[in-house]
Amino acid sequence: MQITSEEELRALYGFPKGRAKDKQLARLEKHSIQFISLSPFVLISTSDKQGRLDCSPRGGEQGFVKVLDEQTLLIPDSKGNNRLDSLVNIVETGNVGCLFMIPGVDETLRVNGDACLSISKEHLALFSGWKNPPKSCIKISITEVFLHCAKALMRSKLWHSDSQIVRTELPTMGRMLNDQLSIYEEPETQAQMVERYQSDL
Repeated sequence: MQITSEEELRALYGFPKGRAKDKQLARLEKHSIQFISLSPFVLISTSDKQGRLDCSPRGGEQGFVKVLDEQTLLIPDSKGNNRLDSLVNIVETGNVGCLFMIPGVDETLRVNGDACLSISKEHLALFSGWKNPPKSCIKISITEVFLHCAKALMRSKLWHSDSQIVRTELPTMGRMLNDQLSIYEEPETQAQMVERYQSDL
């Protein structure tokens, strides 16, 4: 048995009330601007023209996402693996959803909007001092912004030190990829991978 309509869903869950219903804003204000300025990490969700979804992490120093004004964000596209999943989706549909996180803070900030890829000199100049300056930026015209409650991160204890696993409990990235791709050679170690990544940060 499965739910197949919003009517069935609402009959089971009901509707949001009070602050949960009213907190959605159409633009940034002082608290959401400060939240973004303190965030070193954001998840970006996009979709392609067939409706297939993708979610990708972006990270940097606090404030690496620039607030141009109360309706506009600029996310630098830092050097990566050139899959370009998010960027291709943005070119195709222009839709984006973001979840900003701050280490130690259980609340998150959700930002949705219309996106495009900018290669304007003015935008790229904001990151010209970086070791690896971006080739493009994701420019987001905000349609929705709201704070998300702390329950999910409280349940997961994401920021608690006792929630961290010993890294050796999980195979290295090299080992997992070799197994997935049936590559029969010695994989790079975790230390080798970290050293290789350092040059691209």
